[in-house]
Amino acid sequence: MRAIRIRTTSWPHEDFFLVTTLEDDRIAEVIQPIVNLARDGYEKYDRHTLVQSLKDRFPLEYVDGYYRFPIWETQLNF
Repeated sequence: MRAIRIRTTSWPHEDFFLVTTLEDDRIAEVIQPIVNLARDGYEKYDRHTLVQSLKDRFPLEYVDGYYRFPIWETQLNF
């Protein structure tokens, strides 16, 4: 299980985070075609749609999406 940041645009406020058991290539095989269709003007998507698409494609894998992920926002000073 791991947490990763997903960037589909150059706008940081549109990033989201996945906690998942999926490998990068399996995530890309679902997300990349959706993003490409949107860039070509054929489809619209949001973060929820991308996460749900992963869950639908890989129902036996753990996939959870977050818009904010506190671990990346926490700073520890020693």
